[in-house]
Amino acid sequence: MSKILIMGKGGQLAKALHRQLGDKALVIGADDADFLDPDFIEKLTALVGATPISAVINAAAYTQVDLTETTGKQEALRINGTTVGELAAWCKSRALPMVHYSSDYVFDGSGDQPWRESDRPNPLNEYGRTKLEGERLLQAERGDFLLFRTSWLYDAWGKNFFNTIRRLIRQREEINVVSDQTGAPTYVPHLATATLKALKHAMSELTFPSGIYHLCSSGETSWYGFANEIFEHERAIGIPCRRVNPIPTSAYPLPAKRPLNSRLDCSLALEKLGVQIPDWQRGLKDCLAAAELP
Repeated sequence: MSKILIMGKGGQLAKALHRQLGDKALVIGADDADFLDPDFIEKLTALVGATPISAVINAAAYTQVDLTETTGKQEALRINGTTVGELAAWCKSRALPMVHYSSDYVFDGSGDQPWRESDRPNPLNEYGRTKLEGERLLQAERGDFLLFRTSWLYDAWGKNFFNTIRRLIRQREEINVVSDQTGAPTYVPHLATATLKALKHAMSELTFPSGIYHLCSSGETSWYGFANEIFEHERAIGIPCRRVNPIPTSAYPLPAKRPLNSRLDCSLALEKLGVQIPDWQRGLKDCLAAAELP
């Protein structure tokens, strides 16, 4: 039985993909073949060995946005950029379709309309530039690929905005959250489901529909709106926090500048690949339910 090779073991997206694929997945992480290792491709080849592979999903990424702006730029560029190109070349040499994830951060956040795939990228920060470099290198190989730009990922487990807010509202009487950045919080298991459905669809086509696709939750909100929804749910069961305050981005300075408009138009993914992720409120509901499981 052929397997789907998943890169990024230990990350929230790779874990979600693995849960859904079960023994149909071969999952590899940095402890197996490190993206920072100059011999990454050789080690990957040895690990795969004679295992039949039908596709590769790269869920590995350097996601420390602010550290990328300071001391982590070269590491981020290697993981998000250079090694993506190397992996794409490896996939092409084996006639394997590759799925890769990019970010809303490749755009500058201007305007108030959802970004389309044809819009010109213009990253505001170094993290966005490393993700854009990965896009460029993947496309340059001209193999079969699906490149999904997504946004604001979270899950019931791991380090993410959802869990940070749940922790803070259990510790403080009030918290401040940025209210002028708009996008779509995307529940990772929903993204994993859509990814696998899209890949199956693409592999069934006579001509593989290679390209960039936007893929995130439907609807839109701000970080404050997302946090307030979490707060309202938790308040019903009793927490110390009494208030979530909206603040402008200018009141919460960080090393890396964030785009104010992270809306993504996902209509192309629905049209060409037959996938659409449920709205962000449904994602939050499902995540809250998962977080309450033992």
